[in-house]
Amino acid sequence: MNAPIRKIAALCVVLTGAGLLSACAGAFSPHTDTASPVAPQVQALVEANRRYPAWEDFPKATPAPEPAQIAAQVNTLRVSAGALAGEASRIDWQTDGDAAAFTEAVRARIAATPIAPASAETQAEIDARLRAARERGRAPPPVDRR
Repeated sequence: MNAPIRKIAALCVVLTGAGLLSACAGAFSPHTDTASPVAPQVQALVEANRRYPAWEDFPKATPAPEPAQIAAQVNTLRVSAGALAGEASRIDWQTDGDAAAFTEAVRARIAATPIAPASAETQAEIDARLRAARERGRAPPPVDRR
């Protein structure tokens, strides 16, 4: 045979593809089984929705708002921002003036909070644990193969 293997392989691929596509051709024209008891209802639903979706069924685009409407919304935001700034200015943001008493109260609250054991470790303990972990991770000496 004088035909190269590529031509034979291409012919096989084309024939196989054509066979597969012809097997799928029946899926594009489905038919309702007329012996089925629900066949009239199915066919009525198919006929009723054959053209769905139509462009008329999609919502219309809303028109852009008028410049006067945008200006009114901006002014509303400015007024509400001014009201919020007024409320924030009425808040007493300062302490009672005694900084030392405030400092002591904060230190007392911090001292009353329990500390996790890992947080109480010193730097020397952390370094010792790190050295031990490095020693465990070191490779063993090579095996003498003689």
